[in-house]
Amino acid sequence: MNREISTDGAYVRRTPPDQDWIDPVWTVGLLLGAVILLTVNLGSLPLRDWDEGIVAQVAREMVRSPFDSLTWLYPKEIGGNPYFNKPPLIHWLVALAYRAGGISEWTSRLPGALLTALSVPVVYGIGREVFFQRSAAVFAALVYLTTLPVIRNGRLAMLDGAVLCFLVVMVWCVLRSRRDLRWGLGVGISFGLICLTKGILGFLLGAIALGFLAWDTPRLLASGYLWGGFLLGCVPVASWYGAQIQHYGQTFIDAHLLNQSLKRISDKVSNNQGPTWFYGLEILKNGVPWVLFLPSGFRYAWENRNLGWAKLVLIWSGLYFGVISVMQTKLPWYVLPIYPALALVVGAQLNRMWIPLTAALRQYRRIAHAGVWATWFGVLAIAAWGLCAFYTFSSPFQSDVQLIFATLALTLTVTTILILRHDTQFIACLIWGMYLTLLTFVMSNNWVWELEEAYPVKPVAAIVNQFTPRKQIIYTSYPYNRPSLNFYSDRRVFPISETEIKERWREDVQPYFLLESTWLEKLPPRERQVLAAQGKWILVVRRTSRFFAPKIIALHPQKSDFEKFDLD
Repeated sequence: MNREISTDGAYVRRTPPDQDWIDPVWTVGLLLGAVILLTVNLGSLPLRDWDEGIVAQVAREMVRSPFDSLTWLYPKEIGGNPYFNKPPLIHWLVALAYRAGGISEWTSRLPGALLTALSVPVVYGIGREVFFQRSAAVFAALVYLTTLPVIRNGRLAMLDGAVLCFLVVMVWCVLRSRRDLRWGLGVGISFGLICLTKGILGFLLGAIALGFLAWDTPRLLASGYLWGGFLLGCVPVASWYGAQIQHYGQTFIDAHLLNQSLKRISDKVSNNQGPTWFYGLEILKNGVPWVLFLPSGFRYAWENRNLGWAKLVLIWSGLYFGVISVMQTKLPWYVLPIYPALALVVGAQLNRMWIPLTAALRQYRRIAHAGVWATWFGVLAIAAWGLCAFYTFSSPFQSDVQLIFATLALTLTVTTILILRHDTQFIACLIWGMYLTLLTFVMSNNWVWELEEAYPVKPVAAIVNQFTPRKQIIYTSYPYNRPSLNFYSDRRVFPISETEIKERWREDVQPYFLLESTWLEKLPPRERQVLAAQGKWILVVRRTSRFFAPKIIALHPQKSDFEKFDLD
């Protein structure tokens, strides 16, 4: 053992002097592995709609303004409209990345990706605080590193990767404060960073930290360092919120605090809804293969609920999962803050299976229920081989998807064989294979799969940007708003109904429309002027006596250059 228990019940790590180098090596190694997985091929795909497009818009408006301008304090979207959705901490970081490296997909996603990468060695630090063996902490960090939702969402220009980072730092500081009260300052500061990223979510995550302390080390609830840290963390949060309320008044309260925050608990915002078991299904779908270890892991935690690690994961996962399950608004990435707790649960379970030698006899111990484990992994391996075969013979042939499933299938197959042989090296095989699978996944063009749900945004945005005046409002027949189109075109493109299109055509002085090509038959030939075409989309303006554009340009997806012709 390399830990002792102090008189107040907190664990104190006692590492032999000749092993002091091990923790730094693991920390650097985990950070390096995370940076590779989270930054490789980061800027290869366009920004997706909603979160990425909105974050990029707000950050670019900041970059266009002087650093000391009010735009950094009062964020705005394209067109100068106030941005009320979320606090601006991540938008500030993205704007700084834009200033340093230019405006691109890579710089848009880099701050969140680096913060997510930083969270991986912090999870290892949490494990070192709560587990007796270092191996359990290593397994927890590696499980967290090879969890698909963490890596995929951490790579996107969203707020959730930063929330993961600040959350695990807060929990780490909570655990460290059991041995040194001064770490309580970090708890409150991390809480403030979460609030500056996602508003009221900070109160839920802060309640998890305080709930753990109340169960595990209640004496710390009277610590001046802890509450002093919360005071320090709340000062910038209260200052920013106070500035918004003073500047916008009731408009900010209604838009930000009510519509974008509290209503997500009681109402279905933007029709994002689901059943109570929505997040359980998300974990089941996206947590493969680690989800297989959760039932036995939680049973083990409950049996050892007098230990610190078990108290932490039970409070963390139970409270957070319960709250988001009863919320009316449901989005897949809301479940992300639970994954560090699940990684700790799986890490503890894997550690039980990893110790194959008895202390006295030095003989291998058989893996308990090896037949059950092998059956589950065998089923997953068969499914993975089936998907690999499907994409092998699909048309068009997708070699990158085939490689992803082939890597996964091979990993699961070897894992199944090792389990049947009672070889605990299956854990190392599974972790390394999942890392390689995720690496092939992020190096492909499939890791932002939402891009397939709508037309390619950049070619269409290019014609909008080239053939419409700056700050021009464009109306589109597409059924919903696309923030990525607004970002790439640097214009506001509003979706409106067919009736509204006809009204705008008749009433506006010189309206611009982004329409499907079938609309050519619905518009008066003598009035319409087609400015450009891209795929099935055309950019149209109504002719006026002072407007003349005899030549138009169409960009064909299969051609690299613009080709001039007259569609009329």
